[in-house]
Amino acid sequence: MNEGYATVHQLAPHRRLRRLELAITRRLDGLLHGQHLGLLPGAGSELTGSREYRPGEDEVRRMDWAVTARTGVPHVREVDADRELTTWLLVDSTPSMDFGTAELEKRELAVAATAAIGYLTANFGNRLGGHLLGADGIRRFPARTGREHLLGLLHTLLAAPRGPAGSRPPALAEALAGLHRAAPRRGLVVVVSDWLDGLPESAGDPTGRDAADERPEWEAELRRLAVRHQVLAVEVTDPRELELPDVGLITLVDPESGRRREVSTGSRRLRERYAEAARQQRALVRAALRRAGAAHLALRTDRDWVTDIVRHVYAQRRLAAAARTPGPAGGPSGGAA
Repeated sequence: MNEGYATVHQLAPHRRLRRLELAITRRLDGLLHGQHLGLLPGAGSELTGSREYRPGEDEVRRMDWAVTARTGVPHVREVDADRELTTWLLVDSTPSMDFGTAELEKRELAVAATAAIGYLTANFGNRLGGHLLGADGIRRFPARTGREHLLGLLHTLLAAPRGPAGSRPPALAEALAGLHRAAPRRGLVVVVSDWLDGLPESAGDPTGRDAADERPEWEAELRRLAVRHQVLAVEVTDPRELELPDVGLITLVDPESGRRREVSTGSRRLRERYAEAARQQRALVRAALRRAGAAHLALRTDRDWVTDIVRHVYAQRRLAAAARTPGPAGGPSGGAA
């Protein structure tokens, strides 16, 4: 990790935020300036071209009837995002986020991701609102402009109380439903979580039980958000959630339920079953995010999260640019003109 954010947890809150801001602005500043084509290809009001209609994904009201009539193939209008953007953040700070075996805890990585998104979208009079899901409930911040508003939200997230093991915070599905009610106008919604809440009991079952037809409790609410908003799902994980090292006898604690279990990591078969269960669990989360229509950004506590965000930004920009690039005959890519 770079010095700018590897030791943020060792500093006073105001210094932590200052170092986060420096680390982010040095490496990300300028990526989203001008048009909002960075985090997600945006919807808005400025026409930039047309592309083929995608059943089940595109709204009929965006049909480009002139191009459709000319080509005989259904097309929809492509538009740039509006200059003024409202971004809503839902940040998970429940007990399962109080875990980390690398440079950062998952909670700290969630703060870093929130800061990056906030700094990158807080320009040009854009508004930022936030819902913080923690052990003590859901704290709501109205959508406002300005750097001080963002800093206040981040400071609250840093200072959020850590719930004791076994505490029962509100469900992620409940928090998503509350955000849907609070954000009636179209905008950008960013949800930062490990997405472990509300998974079916058979998710990642090492016995091989099929959970393919089971859905997380939060999937339906996330899909409702994606109908109205652009949605970016930020998935925060730690390497020890994906595989166990051979370190002898250890005690595992479920931070949400408080249950404890002693595990002998010396067993290769156990480590393999653990890794397979984790793989199935994360695959279920990815599939649910995809079905819900959310863009997916995966961050890990043992990786350079700034680089991962940059890669995501550039990938989304390439998608947006490809959708607007004229084809050989002068029409939009993906269809004849």
